[in-house]
Amino acid sequence: MDQPATGLRERKKARTRTAIQQHALRLFKERGFQATTVEQIAEAAEVAPSTVFRYFPTKEDLAVLDDYYSIADAMSAAVAAQPPGVSPVEAMRAAFHAVFTGFSPEDRAARYERDLAMLTIPEVWAANLGLIARSRGVIADAMQARVPGPAARILADAIIGVGLGVLLDWASDPRGDPAEALDQAYSRLADLL
Repeated sequence: MDQPATGLRERKKARTRTAIQQHALRLFKERGFQATTVEQIAEAAEVAPSTVFRYFPTKEDLAVLDDYYSIADAMSAAVAAQPPGVSPVEAMRAAFHAVFTGFSPEDRAARYERDLAMLTIPEVWAANLGLIARSRGVIADAMQARVPGPAARILADAIIGVGLGVLLDWASDPRGDPAEALDQAYSRLADLL
């Protein structure tokens, strides 16, 4: 996804933060969350432990995949951009496609790795439940313009449930493209409704 132009210092800080978290997630997967120390993460990322704490005040913060906030907001905007005659599920499907095709191959691979960590490491899953709940609300709000009343939340729950189901299946056998599998699942959901 295109990012606004930032200065060299901000880009370097963002790369450092991302690298620290990627190493942390890899170590959590290899060794377990409890068995992994901040010192091990710092060593793997080639930074000092104090640098890890500068970006992530607690070890638990390393497990929070906070860019889900921006993804949910981008999805909401993309749903709103769909023509009024498009069904709610097709609007979400088109929004999903618009947002995820904007990722570079490297960003998409990093996202898949983070999603896999969230789905397979219990502490990472637990750390991100709040983000998933927030995304549920954002999607329900986006659906409100297409499906008034309580049906918007029910539809959002169906969309999220289908998405989580596809990702859980993918996590147990991480071959193939989960974005493609999600697109196919949303297509089938649209056919059912």
